Amino acid sequence: MPVLLSEEHQIRQPEDVVLVRQAVRQKAVELGFNLVDQTKLVTAASELARNTLQYGGGGTLRLESLVDGLRRGLRLTFADEGPGIADIEQAMRDGFSTAGGLGLGLSGARRLSNEFHIDSRPGEGTRISITRWR
Repeated sequence: MPVLLSEEHQIRQPEDVVLVRQAVRQKAVELGFNLVDQTKLVTAASELARNTLQYGGGGTLRLESLVDGLRRGLRLTFADEGPGIADIEQAMRDGFSTAGGLGLGLSGARRLSNEFHIDSRPGEGTRISITRWR
């Protein structure tokens, strides 16, 4: 699947979460996503960026504009080199939190995207990729 455009953003401090939200919204607008889909993308990006910072100790976001025939999409890939997730199945369950939150970040991001992939190993970090199509 061809990638039209790719850009990377650092997630190192709380202010970077705001910058990620702005970059995702801007790219979603440029690609012609409607307001509902823009909001879904920004919400998922906000949760995953916050997780990257809080649990992964910081990392990166790669935004990729996609084309698949007549479809256009936006893929967001969050990567860190933190401690990783020991039990992905448990972490994906609604209500599971290691920090006392609502435990809806990962499962919520999965529900807000059309495609969701997670790869994490203890001691090796985490990589989460979501894609939304319009």
